[in-house]
Amino acid sequence: MTSNENNEDTISFLEEHNFFGYPKEYVVFFKQGELPLISKEGKILLDKNKTIKEASNGNGGIFNSMLKNEIILDMEKRGIEWIFIGSIDNILLKNVDIQLIGLTASKQKEIGTRTVLKKNPEEKVGIFCKQNNKVKVIEYTEIPDDISRVVNEDGDFVFGESHIMCNLFSINALKKCSTKEMEYHVAIKKADYLDKDGNLVKPEKPNAYKFEQFIFDSFKLFDDIAILRGNREEDFAPVKNKEGEDSPYTAKMLYENYWKNNKNMIY
Repeated sequence: MTSNENNEDTISFLEEHNFFGYPKEYVVFFKQGELPLISKEGKILLDKNKTIKEASNGNGGIFNSMLKNEIILDMEKRGIEWIFIGSIDNILLKNVDIQLIGLTASKQKEIGTRTVLKKNPEEKVGIFCKQNNKVKVIEYTEIPDDISRVVNEDGDFVFGESHIMCNLFSINALKKCSTKEMEYHVAIKKADYLDKDGNLVKPEKPNAYKFEQFIFDSFKLFDDIAILRGNREEDFAPVKNKEGEDSPYTAKMLYENYWKNNKNMIY
């Protein structure tokens, strides 16, 4: 799944590298949806072309986008039974997670997800909990500070199971999710816009509300899901910042250390 902003660059990059040896006929591209950006005053923003400024509607928009672009239908025709959905900003993500497939299938669940333990209260990851006896993930921007710091008698975080966007869906689960309307979450972002005089404004601080759907909100559509705890050193090397923590530099170090310690591993 690509966005309007990166679709052409993504396709060109993979074509230039011959899809890294993967059969081209098995690669299908489709775009995610978009929603308007709203100012803090509640007004719709305009972009430099004097059209409504929009932004991608979050990773949870994948379900509806797959339905509209007939991706699910194509999967059914190909006889695909399990679909792995992961995030591109984690370079240690296992695109084919054999353990997760085995656990989910053996537990007769329709959804499986891999987690790691949260390293500190400030880490920008969603955390697992249960609400109305259903599995739920609370996004890090919505977790009260006092809740994120609660520890048990062993000193471990009570809400420390982190969602790292490593998800497995059966084809039937995917079809079900694609017909449901997911809730929207609000994020505040920096967004260029045209002011009332037609001048392009580039704000220094977040100035616009962005509305996003999250893939983990689909979990509550099911009675239960399979959860497999992984190891941070083997499963999570995120790229979230340009420099410092969770940057390309730190992710590259984690990636190299992983393969250094697992150089004899055979998949």
